[in-house]
Amino acid sequence: MDEAKTSIVEEFMKGAKKGFYIGVELIAPAMVMAYALIEFLKISGAMEIIGNLLNPVMGVFGLPGAASVALIAAFFSKAAGCAAAATLFGDGKIDAAQATMLLPACVTMGTLVGHFARIVLVTNANKLFYPVLFLTPIIDAIIVLYLTRLVIMFF
Repeated sequence: MDEAKTSIVEEFMKGAKKGFYIGVELIAPAMVMAYALIEFLKISGAMEIIGNLLNPVMGVFGLPGAASVALIAAFFSKAAGCAAAATLFGDGKIDAAQATMLLPACVTMGTLVGHFARIVLVTNANKLFYPVLFLTPIIDAIIVLYLTRLVIMFF
């Protein structure tokens, strides 16, 4: 039996519908959770505590400890990490060069939790590889922070 072929318009509509549902069901909840986490950290005073604790680590990259909040937010959503960096810049906690350093790191590491859940857990990847799969984007973000700092130093 011959199957009826779908038109390009029908295929486009199916793809658009699928893309919309991905945004609504997967991306938006992760972003809302990240923004809520950032606000909770601010209101509770935990953001300042985290910043103080991570000040020596972030200092290696020429960043204040408060910049770690952008990277924490990026765990949940690239957009939340970038928004946190923009908020830190707007609040005067980091300067333009430091915000510039954070943005590629947030994008590189971004949405780690969401991607891990949607890809690694769904595909039933071998649990032996979980640490490597989880740490690789973090290591990439560290490398990007260092390289971005070097580029900024030359300009």
